[in-house]
Amino acid sequence: MANRKDFNVVVVGQNGRLQYEAALFAASFRAANPKFKGRLFVAEPQPGPKWSGNPKMGDGEVRALLERLKVEIVPFEARHFGQDYPYGNKIEMLTALPKGEPFVFFDTDTLVLDDIAQVPFDFDRPSASLKVEGTWPQIELYGPGYGAIWKSLYDRFGLDFNSSLDESQPDEYWRRYLYFNAGFFYYTCPHVFGERFLHYALEIRDNPPEELVCQVMDPWLDQVALPLVIHSLSGGREALEPGWLDGRTTCHYRVLPLLYARESDRVVKVLEEVTTPNWVKKVLKGYEPMRRMIFQGKGEKARALFDRADLPRREQAIRNRLKREKLWLR
Repeated sequence: MANRKDFNVVVVGQNGRLQYEAALFAASFRAANPKFKGRLFVAEPQPGPKWSGNPKMGDGEVRALLERLKVEIVPFEARHFGQDYPYGNKIEMLTALPKGEPFVFFDTDTLVLDDIAQVPFDFDRPSASLKVEGTWPQIELYGPGYGAIWKSLYDRFGLDFNSSLDESQPDEYWRRYLYFNAGFFYYTCPHVFGERFLHYALEIRDNPPEELVCQVMDPWLDQVALPLVIHSLSGGREALEPGWLDGRTTCHYRVLPLLYARESDRVVKVLEEVTTPNWVKKVLKGYEPMRRMIFQGKGEKARALFDRADLPRREQAIRNRLKREKLWLR
């Protein structure tokens, strides 16, 4: 039976694009979840030696909008990643959240479409996004294969490798091995999850098994460590019924041109509805890609270039066409 506790939701917001995406996320979240019982956080990195500049959200109107949306801004310090690996924010911010309270993390480039309380989370069995491609590892001609690379990581942390496999998939096919997009993940305690995530990520970065010698870890480090964390905490690919997140409840759109190009009419309708109020619009217009895509009609032009029922199989083909039409804004 699902563990149906109240829970908190968190995204990371910092100076530049992410602060506007965090504002859009919060606007869509509140519109879809007017009776949400948990707390909505934006985790904000603080200035320090790991940053070359000030990473805090620099637009005062964004901060005012978040306050109006009843978002709690929680500060955290980057001690291990920061400027060199900003994806590490999603690891280091976890221990700034309330200890012992279930959480769901989302990337800021996510639109909330429906009531998140309806999602059948079992917070004792974590999972993450399966909207993923086989981006890591990259197999070298004379190097170890998928099985040897992944097994070396499970062995490093004393985890059972065989129980992580999807045996319906063929040997040496990337989907056989536990792999997630880190666009969302959840668990019953952010401190337990965060401390293990940090330990695994630092060990992989600083002391990788020899099977990883030819592997590029940036930007994939978080997605390499994440399945190991989830497996170690009794979670997995089957822990969350498919179709809820990255589906009927949320959309991980990545960048607005891709949203307009390939997402459903429902997603576009939600985007335009939540950005219609003047008090939201005037803030988001401060970010040029949002101003041009949402409010100046560039999104409609991007949408008209594609048939959602017959999209190119490769995302790169969509990107290339948008770039040719000068509609790749991010």
